[in-house]
Amino acid sequence: MNNPNFLFTVLAFLAALGPLIFIHELGHYFVGRWFGVKAETFSIGFGREIGGWTDKRGTRWKIGWLPLGGYVKFAGDMNPASTPNEEWLNLPAEERNQTFQSKPVWQRFLIVLAGPATNFIFAIVGLMAIFAIMGYPTATATVAEVKAGGAAASAGITPGDRVVEINGNTIDTFVDLQSYVRLRPAQAMEVVVERDGTRRTLSLTSGSQELEDEFGNKARVGMLGISGAQALGQGAGREFLPPHRLLGAAVDTTFDTVNSMVVALGQVITGQRSVKELGGPLKIAEVSGQQASLGWIPFFWFVIIISINLGFINLLPIPLLDGGHLLFYAIEGIRRKPIKPEAQEWAFRTGLFLLLALMIFVTFNDLASFGLFRGIGG
Repeated sequence: MNNPNFLFTVLAFLAALGPLIFIHELGHYFVGRWFGVKAETFSIGFGREIGGWTDKRGTRWKIGWLPLGGYVKFAGDMNPASTPNEEWLNLPAEERNQTFQSKPVWQRFLIVLAGPATNFIFAIVGLMAIFAIMGYPTATATVAEVKAGGAAASAGITPGDRVVEINGNTIDTFVDLQSYVRLRPAQAMEVVVERDGTRRTLSLTSGSQELEDEFGNKARVGMLGISGAQALGQGAGREFLPPHRLLGAAVDTTFDTVNSMVVALGQVITGQRSVKELGGPLKIAEVSGQQASLGWIPFFWFVIIISINLGFINLLPIPLLDGGHLLFYAIEGIRRKPIKPEAQEWAFRTGLFLLLALMIFVTFNDLASFGLFRGIGG
């Protein structure tokens, strides 16, 4: 299948990222308003304004020309650390009471937390909708077929075995099994299977295989060399859950997705996974177009995953990200006084440097994955 054209890809990227940035910032905005903080600016995108309006509360809603982020500027945000300064102290009392800095630390904490939390809430609601339409995968991890020469066959796994645990992690469904193994290529595993009512522990090393999708994207994944009954057409393996179980299923899937992100990030840091697999905005744009070309459900699923990514990344304790602010507020709450403004300023400058370096690196990775440097090399 050919990749979508440039215009389609750009539109899909904007359709994926724009709403997610909007709901993230909307979380900050509404909780801030709830606590009586005035929002001066609500921006989707950075840089020069290309359109906008001012509401009756005095908030300027605008769109920037660079659609790679967004922000809410609350009254009193006069520096990156949002710390009181002489300008803030000189404000009239009524204006000062509407500023971010005037609020107690627990309110500032919740205002900042609201952004990532909204991304997770969106993902959970979206997953509930998908499971209501498509059903929820509930097929047990029962082996229907074993590939000769694969990791499972070598370990003595046979058709009819039910995998119930891997490395101490409970396996409830075949999707759980796939998710765990695919993320861990060429790794030693202790697999507990249930056979004829008896549990047995088998040792194996997962296989490693590079898979390529219809668009040419490649990924290194772990394999056991088994198939479930649903993969062989012996049952759909999905259940339409009653409304009261949809929420639990969506929350579980969201937590599992976050756990997979943590594992993948840890593998990159420890060298188990290549840094070349890190993607940036250009790669997200490319995949946005690809998933949109497959239909609205694959595209919506992709948007949900990106929303979870945004929530997770923003909670990392890196200055300038929401997680960095939350860390400082947590320390302030414990110490009963804020960290010195000079220390916060130094931390935020360091965070800015790290984020810029990471952005340059992932952009380089994206361009390399597009074959740009091979083209330059001749």
